[in-house]
Amino acid sequence: MILFRTKAELARFAAETKRSGKVIGLVPTMGYLHAGHMSLVDTARSRADVVIVTLFVNPTQFGPTEDLDRYPRDFERDKKMCEEHNVDVLFAPDANEMYASDSSTWIEELDLANPLCGASRPAFYRGVTTVVGKLFHLAQPDFACFGLKDAQQCFVIERMVRDLDFQVEIVPCPLVRDEDGLALSSRNRYLSAEERQRALSIHQALLAGRKELEEKGFAALDEICRKAIDSITAAGGRVDYVEGLDRATMKAPTADSREILLAAAVFFGTTRLIDNELVQVK
Repeated sequence: MILFRTKAELARFAAETKRSGKVIGLVPTMGYLHAGHMSLVDTARSRADVVIVTLFVNPTQFGPTEDLDRYPRDFERDKKMCEEHNVDVLFAPDANEMYASDSSTWIEELDLANPLCGASRPAFYRGVTTVVGKLFHLAQPDFACFGLKDAQQCFVIERMVRDLDFQVEIVPCPLVRDEDGLALSSRNRYLSAEERQRALSIHQALLAGRKELEEKGFAALDEICRKAIDSITAAGGRVDYVEGLDRATMKAPTADSREILLAAAVFFGTTRLIDNELVQVK
């Protein structure tokens, strides 16, 4: 596995790889890798001649009161996991390499990014789309893999690619859970044993909501969300949101809606967790 620290190294390698006609698969991450990330790597490995993983804790997607400084990092562990999964290139720049000190240009998606995490974290998706756009330019991937744990992020990036004519296929990959049902996240390490147990209420509430939504349709959505909020709150969670939105528009469902994103963001202690279920409706 080759390690690159600079944009120039990655761009030069990508250009040479493209000239040779090889297929490049990209997996952007913020590091502190877990089985969910590695499922993306394995998907990329199954489709690509060359797999590039990026490891960059992107400061532009963190608000001033969020957990940038304490976001978990373990480079040697991440490097070993990438080697074990046959990654070809690991790109691990620092913030000064990725952004000029007077950087003032952004990529913004102004529709799908508005609700849910976009409402709670106003700068978040602007930071995501900007850094992903930069990575697409540098790595020149034929496709890029994104996990559906952050389904909204995946949809926003799909829209960015469509609207700005990036020649990149976005490959959505299934959300990966631990054996107890908790969605895998780098932030799970912040949870105490008791908080982790209580956090299982998120998935349980979403599963119950999914079942009811499949049975009753989106007319029952308000009631379903209220029940989910009540059950998570009873377990000690501080609910940021529980909402059901049309997967295609990220707006309230209509009679034409065919798939609903039932999504939640919840604090247990100081740790913010997200989870979702994609639900087909009749």
